[in-house]
Formats: sequence, structure tokens, C-alpha cells
Amino acid sequence: MISEFFTGVRTLGRGFGMWRTHTKLLALGLIPAFIAFALLVAVLVPLALSLGAVTDWITPFADGWGQPWRQLLRVGLGIVIFIAALALAGAVFTALTLTIGDPFYQRIWRGVELALGGDEPQGKTGFWTTIGEGIRLVALGILVALLTLVIGFLPLVGGLLATVTGVILSGRLLARELTGRAFDARGLTTYSRSEMLGAGRARVIGFGVATQLCFLVPLGAIIAMPAAVAASTILARDLAERGALAEHAAAPTAPPPYTGPAEAR
Repeated sequence: MISEFFTGVRTLGRGFGMWRTHTKLLALGLIPAFIAFALLVAVLVPLALSLGAVTDWITPFADGWGQPWRQLLRVGLGIVIFIAALALAGAVFTALTLTIGDPFYQRIWRGVELALGGDEPQGKTGFWTTIGEGIRLVALGILVALLTLVIGFLPLVGGLLATVTGVILSGRLLARELTGRAFDARGLTTYSRSEMLGAGRARVIGFGVATQLCFLVPLGAIIAMPAAVAASTILARDLAERGALAEHAAAPTAPPPYTGPAEAR
């Protein structure tokens, strides 16, 4: 499982390697990523600046507490709120970027498929499918943010546990969304896609966690998004090939043809 996790991390590294070999192709994804990033910064910066007022409003019962307990409570609560906001931001950023830049990212994953060799999948994701997937991703991102917020209130370990939970669950969501186009091009059903993602769970989480951590680096999301789309194409291809091999291995072997009774000597 650990080996598979780091294979997922290295898959993102292969996506970043595409910047060296396919610079112009990946550069197509910078503009929509920058637009989505700017919109999120416009929301997150005011939230960060107003955290003090927000935590004061949420904890009026602590007004009579002595220092440093009142300050510790409100600072800890502010950190938890911001961690939950970042967990949601990753999902919103991905949904916005893929929706705004769908034509660009379609070209990126097709270019990666051609670079990897073999037959190019001919299917594609429609506009309304992209919108629906984006809405689903944001809705699940909200649930992850709420869960992260609740975990953050646990005594002592809440902040650390909330951070780890938020990164893992958000990464899992990102991986599923990013691989969607490559899976759709192969004509895979939702059930088949879920089955493949489940079979390669550790690898998927490794890729998703690495992507989410890159998104948390200032300006990292802009550079990482095209690389993540390229890497997700590699990941989807690997999972599809693994699924095909497993299906072939599980197929019953045909019995040898009947040749009739042996001739008497």
C-alpha cells in the first residue's frame, strides 16, 4: 500500500515532467487556472483578515475568560476554520478551472494520450457533464470542509487530525474529478470508474494528496493544474490497463476441444 501511495505521488511528478517535454501544450492550462486562482484569492484573503472578528462572534462565552485561554481558543478556532476553507478551496478551484478551461484541458489530455502511444480514446466530456461534475465536486467539497471543521474541535489533536483528514479527503475528490475526462473518453460507466479507482485506492490517494499539497503552495495551483491534468491522464490510463489485465485474468479459460475417444491400439 505504501509503495502504491508513492507511485501515485510519482505519477504527479511525471505530469510535472511534461512541462519540460510539452511546454506549449501544458501552457494552455495556465490562463483558466490563473482566473480561478484569482477568484479564490479574492475570497480567502478577506476571510483570513476577518478571522479574528469571526472567532470573537462565534465564542461570546469566552469573553470573560482570562488570558491566555481566551486567545488560545480563538486562535485555534481560527486555524480550524481556515483549514476547512482551504479544503473546500481545492475542490472549488478544480471545478472552476476545469469548467472555464475545458477546451484547453481536453487538448492537454489528448496530447498526453498521444505522447504515451497506443490508440487514442475517441470519447469526450460534454459541456453539461462538465458543469454537473463541477457542481458535484463542490458539494462533496463542502461536506469535507464541514467534517474537517467538526474534527478540528476535538481536544489536543483536533487541529492536526483535521489537517490530515482534509488533505486526504480533498485529494481523493480531486483525483476522481481529474481522471474523469480520460475515463469518459474510454466510455467507462460510473460503476466501472469507481471500481478502478477503488482497486487503485492507495495510488489514487497518493496522487490526490500530492496535488492538494501543491495547490496549498502560494501560486503553486496555477503551475500544478496543467501538470495534474497530464498526470491524471497517466493515472487513468494505468488504472484502465490494470483493470483490463485483471478482467482478462479472471475470465474463465475455455476447455480444450473434444477429440473423441482414443483409438484402440
